Amino acid sequence: MTYLTKQSQNFSLYSLPIVRLHRPMASSSKSKKIYDVFLSFRGMDLRNSFVGHLYQALHRNGIYTFRDSDELKKGEQISLLMKAIEESCIAIIVFSENYASSTWCLEEVAKIMECKEQKDLIVLPVFYKVDPKEVRGGRKSYQKAMAKHEFKFGKDSEKLKRWKTALLNVGNLSGWHLNDRDESELIQEIVKKISTYLAQTPLHVAKHPVGIDSRVVKLKSMLNLESDDGVLMVGIWGQGGIGKTSLAKALYNAIFRKFEGSCFLENVRETSEGIKGLVTLQEILLNDILLPQQRLEVSNVDGGIQLIQRRLGRKKVLLILDDVDDLRQLNTLAEGKWFGNGSRIIVTARDKHLLTCHRIDQDHVYEVEALDDSQAHDLLTKHALQMHQIRTDLVDSALNYAKGLPLALEVMGSLLCGTTEDVWESTLMKLARIPDKKINNVLKVSYDRLDENEKEIFLHIACFFNGRTREYTKKILDSCDLLTVVGFDTLVKRSLIHFECGILKVHDLIQAMGKDIVNQECRDDPGRRSRLWLYDDIANVLSRDMGDCPIKAIVLELPEPTEMRIGHDVFTKMRRLRLLILHNVHDSFQGPIYLPGELRWFEWPGCARQIPEIPAGPKKLVGLNITGVLKQFKDFQNLKYITFSYCEWLVCSPDLSYTPNLEELNFQNCKNLVEAHESLAYHDKLQVLNFSGCSEFSAFPNELQSKNLQTLNLKNCTKFERFPHIPHKLEALDWLHLQGTAIKELPASIENLVSLKGMCLSTCKNLVSLPSSIYKLQNLEKLDVVGCTNLVGFPKYEDLVDPSVKTGLSNLRHLDLRGCNLSEVEFLENLSCFPLLESLGLVDNNFINLPPSINKRDQLSTLCVENCHQLQKIPELPLILRDDLKVELRDNKLIDPALLYEVGHESTDSPAESSLMHEDNSSEANRPEDLQDCQMGTEEHSHIGSKRNHEFILTQGMQNKTLSTSSLTSRNANGVGLQLLLLE
Repeated sequence: MTYLTKQSQNFSLYSLPIVRLHRPMASSSKSKKIYDVFLSFRGMDLRNSFVGHLYQALHRNGIYTFRDSDELKKGEQISLLMKAIEESCIAIIVFSENYASSTWCLEEVAKIMECKEQKDLIVLPVFYKVDPKEVRGGRKSYQKAMAKHEFKFGKDSEKLKRWKTALLNVGNLSGWHLNDRDESELIQEIVKKISTYLAQTPLHVAKHPVGIDSRVVKLKSMLNLESDDGVLMVGIWGQGGIGKTSLAKALYNAIFRKFEGSCFLENVRETSEGIKGLVTLQEILLNDILLPQQRLEVSNVDGGIQLIQRRLGRKKVLLILDDVDDLRQLNTLAEGKWFGNGSRIIVTARDKHLLTCHRIDQDHVYEVEALDDSQAHDLLTKHALQMHQIRTDLVDSALNYAKGLPLALEVMGSLLCGTTEDVWESTLMKLARIPDKKINNVLKVSYDRLDENEKEIFLHIACFFNGRTREYTKKILDSCDLLTVVGFDTLVKRSLIHFECGILKVHDLIQAMGKDIVNQECRDDPGRRSRLWLYDDIANVLSRDMGDCPIKAIVLELPEPTEMRIGHDVFTKMRRLRLLILHNVHDSFQGPIYLPGELRWFEWPGCARQIPEIPAGPKKLVGLNITGVLKQFKDFQNLKYITFSYCEWLVCSPDLSYTPNLEELNFQNCKNLVEAHESLAYHDKLQVLNFSGCSEFSAFPNELQSKNLQTLNLKNCTKFERFPHIPHKLEALDWLHLQGTAIKELPASIENLVSLKGMCLSTCKNLVSLPSSIYKLQNLEKLDVVGCTNLVGFPKYEDLVDPSVKTGLSNLRHLDLRGCNLSEVEFLENLSCFPLLESLGLVDNNFINLPPSINKRDQLSTLCVENCHQLQKIPELPLILRDDLKVELRDNKLIDPALLYEVGHESTDSPAESSLMHEDNSSEANRPEDLQDCQMGTEEHSHIGSKRNHEFILTQGMQNKTLSTSSLTSRNANGVGLQLLLLE
């Protein structure tokens, strides 16, 4: 055999591996390919024999080939050869006996190998009556030739090194080896290989592929192209119009020649809906990868699966499935085990769930995001042209409309290309009212594939709830008998909505698409639509006799109070109305406002004069928010959420024993509310009870037994004096807000709040004492008692007579006792209490000493003792190995710095020492309100090598003075020291 490959003596069409290194695609800098093939050879040897015959064969097959005898005129420079190499797709190097004797040939081969690495050039060597070992190893004639060049240019010549490296690398490539083989047969094989290769052409990506290159780089990294272990599947996910297809095409162009065969299946969704949909796709897949002489045909889907497995099971292939929307498409086209090792399957989809269901793990799903501002401006400029002549505000409006969506930028650019400012202005106004059809049709595909439940949820969100909290939106949609949790999940996976910090977000164009779907229900008559959100449409509908109409939801939230005439029975004819929200809407009409029996959610905070009336019988209302007062709540079995905020007529809360499913009750800022009805204390399902800002509120039931209550808020109820008795354990209540109340003490039964995590008693000026039973709150993490100026003292653990409690407040992390006038803090002495304490606020108190045992509180990281004017001594402090300890001693006038505990401090030179000196200009007016504000980030601490310091700050004036510290031995091997600063 005269033909040689590295893997086998048996040559097949795809047995020749093509090794390529890709640079990131950059359309602006990529050289234009003019030639199909560049022929490199030693002229005097082969021009009129083998190379001449090869050139003619290539020419006969329509393969445009560069050969220097044809293309270069006498006297032209070698630079033209270099340029021709850059402009070629394939380089065939014919190594003959005297090839290396030509410096021109050696320059060619060096340039070819450079372009192989940098410009996607394919290199195919032909070893014409020479052994590949001679070329890469510098043997025989090649050794002699290189010795002559070495004598001429010098052994250390950079040119010579470059030539040797190129010969070594190209000699390691697989290629054809001709010794005694028939030349015409070999030429036919070469032409067939080149023809097959050229049949795999790059795809058109986009007219202006902005922002694609960097994404291709990320995807190539995700694909791990250097590995041939197994088959890897990657998903490209994003909303319609975001550029998934363009990105997939660019990625295909960058990598498809690394594979033995490749196929880009475009429009899988549309094609699969045809008569022979999936069969057609299977046929395209097989024929594109195999490139057979006679087209393969598939009779049915199952037969196609078997054919794919049999014909492609050992091939390294690249398969891209674009716009997949059904799992069956993946199951019939792209099971990983059907293809050979090293294969890569890439799927673009709008539905993330579809990708993960096909066992594409989360780490291999690439989310395509919108273009950033700079890229969006660039893309719009390229399509619109002459944008420098257009006002900046109009350009900004166009960019804001598109929100980085490539499809929208392309469409808008085409619409505005070469137009004047008035056309820009008019076009933008039109798009604000009526979305562009081309953009809408692309986006609407995702909506059309939704189930009815998800369609209803999406239209509600698009029309009403973009920018609202997830929790609020879920409550409303649940009340309308929609399955919201699964709906949210589906819409997120379909890229129709997303959440940012609990806030629901919808792309402006997707929102516009949703609103347009509703408007198309009846463009001329808003009363014939399912949803209304515009003032003019709602005013039009509410001002006339509509008769029976299909309106499901009305939401009008105006920026300022606006008068609107609303008939007292206008809503009763809206038999399908489920949702009615009116904010800042006022009507001079006084009297009852009749609501339909099917209504599920009613918000009208300004309807003080209008008393809602619902037909007799069981009510379906779930959410109610009004500033008026209902006469009674009989038959409100489904009511879960009630808000009476800012209701001035409410004096006593209503009897809510008829609302067994009530979960949240809000009386915030009801200024005249005095008394809570007895039913609140025993409600089984009540979870949130809010009286904050009810300045007259004073009468709460004597007992609290609401077993599912989670949050009780009595903040700033300035006349509330007595907290109720808690006869039984309440295992749900975790937050208790009593700040700003008039309570004098807490009942001993507070111990029954066994799940309490946070309790705030700040600025309770009348609070005298806390019960020792507070030590039984084993889940309490934060206790805030700031500004309780009449507090006699913090209870002592020793006063608790209960041997079963081994550790008091065992989970407390934050204790804030600022401004409580405490004269002693002996309760800190007992280490059986709050062992996990991390921050302790003792600012503005009157104690003289801190207990010595504080040095054993190893979790303590923040201690604030500013303005403790009587403080005279700081004991030894805990050595915190995980963090520095911040101790503030501002304005402690009686303290003697000599009494401060001092430990050895590793000395530093003067510059380091002076860097620790600073001024403190803080004042009481700027004192933090929350204990967390006392905490200090580690970046503020002084570090000397790997050592850490505890820092004391004593503020007595404006001058700086650094006290020297003694050289006592440090207590631990880490050399933690104390740096003491006195600011006087």
